[in-house]
Amino acid sequence: MTQAVVQKRITSPLPQPKAFRRLAIAGVVFGGLVRSIQYLSNRSLWEDEVNLALNIVDRYYLELLQPLDYNQAAPPGFLFIEKFAIQIFGNNEYALRLFPFIAGLVSLFLFYKLATRYLADRAAAIAIFLFASLPYLLYYATELKQYSSDVMVALLLCWLLIPLGDRPLTWLEKLGLGGLGAVFIWISHPTIFVLAGIELANFLRAPHSRRWRMLGERSPMYALWLLSFAGLYFLTIVGTLENDILTGSWDDRYPNSFLDIVWLFDALGRFFYNPLGFQGRTDGIAIVAFLIGCVAIWRNNRQLLLIVSAPVFVTLLAAYLESYPFRERLVLFLTPFFILIVAEGISTLLAKSKSPKNIGFVLGIFMAVTLLGLPIFRAGSLVFQPTQIEEMKPVLAYIKAHQEPGDRLYVYAAGRNQFAYYAPRFGYEPDDYVMGSQTMVEGGGRDRAISPRRLRQVRQEIRQLRGNDRVWFLFARTSKEEERAFLSTMEPFAPGLDAFEKPGAFTYLYRMKRNAPATSSP
Repeated sequence: MTQAVVQKRITSPLPQPKAFRRLAIAGVVFGGLVRSIQYLSNRSLWEDEVNLALNIVDRYYLELLQPLDYNQAAPPGFLFIEKFAIQIFGNNEYALRLFPFIAGLVSLFLFYKLATRYLADRAAAIAIFLFASLPYLLYYATELKQYSSDVMVALLLCWLLIPLGDRPLTWLEKLGLGGLGAVFIWISHPTIFVLAGIELANFLRAPHSRRWRMLGERSPMYALWLLSFAGLYFLTIVGTLENDILTGSWDDRYPNSFLDIVWLFDALGRFFYNPLGFQGRTDGIAIVAFLIGCVAIWRNNRQLLLIVSAPVFVTLLAAYLESYPFRERLVLFLTPFFILIVAEGISTLLAKSKSPKNIGFVLGIFMAVTLLGLPIFRAGSLVFQPTQIEEMKPVLAYIKAHQEPGDRLYVYAAGRNQFAYYAPRFGYEPDDYVMGSQTMVEGGGRDRAISPRRLRQVRQEIRQLRGNDRVWFLFARTSKEEERAFLSTMEPFAPGLDAFEKPGAFTYLYRMKRNAPATSSP
C-alpha cells in the first residue's frame, strides 16, 4: 500500500495535455545534444583535470588505491574505470571524459524516468528541461571528475530502491541489491548517503508493525553495504584525510556546532547557486519556487517529500559530523531532488490559476521564464560556442608548428602540470624546454596578488635565458596582472616576434639578445 502512495503522481486540477510528455522527451534530446557537442568539442584538459589525469596515467591499478598526488581525491572505482578507458582508447581527452559523458547521458534518461513516474506531466517536463540545461549538471557531464557519475549513481539507486517500499525481498534481491550498492560505494563516495537516505525513508513510511521486521529482513543487504564502505574507508579515505591541504580547503564547508543554524541556512541558500546552478538573482526566485513545491508535495504526497528530502538530510548530518563537506560540486548528486521540488513549485502556480490575470499565474509565468528560459538559452549557446577553460593544447600546437631549430621554450610554473601531460604528445623532451619553478602571485581567491619577492625570482629565471636567440614563453592559468608583469619584464627585449592566445593560455616569442640590458626590478 505504501508503495502505491509514493508512486501516486502529483496531479493538478487542470487536464494534462499529452504535449507535456512530448516536451519532456524533447528536454532529454536537448540535454543529450548539448552534452554531446560539449564532449565532441574536445577542449584541452585544464589544471584540475590534468592533476587527476596524471595520477591515472602514471599509476598502476593498485597504486590508485593510495593517496593521490597534486591534492586530488576520487573514488577508486571511478579511477579504475578511467584507467581502463585510456588502456582501451588511448591516453586522450575523449577517453578520459568518456565515463563522465556516458554518466551524463544515462542520468538524463534516469531522471526522465524518475520525474515522469512521480510528477504530473507539466511538472515533469519543467524538471527535465531544468536537469538538461542547468550549468553545473551540464558542465560536469564532460569533465574529468567523478561528479557526473555521482549523479548517475544517485538516480540509479532511486530508480531501484524507492519502488521497493517496505515489501519483503527475496534472497536473490537482497544479494543483488546488496552487491550492487557495495560496488557503487567504490565508484561514488556519496553513495552511502543515498543508500542510507532512501532506506531511512522506506523505514519511516512503512507501517509501524512492519518497520523492525523490514530491518531484520534487509540486514544482509545492509551488511554488504557497511562492509564495502568500511573497506573503502580504511583502504583509501583514511589516507586522503591525511592531506592537510585538501582537508583544509573543506573547513568552511562544515558548521561550527550542532547548534549552528546560520551555517545550515547559508549552506542551503548557497546550494541554489552552486551546484544547482541558478545564477545571479535567480537563485532567490528558485528558493521561492522550492518552498512552494515543498508545500504542494506535502499536501499531495508526503511520502514522496520524505523520500526526496531524506538523502539531503543524511548528507547534512554527515556535514554536521564533519565527515563530508556540504558545498558546491561535492553535493552535485543532490541536485535532482531539489529540481523535482522546484519544478513542482513552478507547475503548482501555473496549474492552480483559472485566469491569466490571476497573480499566481503571472508569478508562475515569471518563474518559468526566469528559471527555465535563462538556463535553456545559455545551454543552447553552447551548441555554437562550447566551453573552453585553459586551452593549452592549441597553443602548444602553434608553438610546435612555428618553432625553428635552436628555439627554446620556457613554461611558466602555473601551467607546469598541464604541460607535463601534453609534452609527450607534442614530442617535447626534457632538454627542449625550461620549466619555471615559481609563480608571480601569492594567496588565493580575493587575496591573490602579485608578490614582489616571487616576481624577482621569475625575472631571474627569464634573465638566465638571455644566452638564447629565440625563446617561446608559454603561460596557462595566468591572470591579467601576471601577463602585464611579464610584458613589463620583457620590455628590454621588445618588440616580440610573435604571439598567440587561446582562452586561458597564451604564448609570446622574443629574441633574447646577449647584449640586452638586465631586466628591471619590480
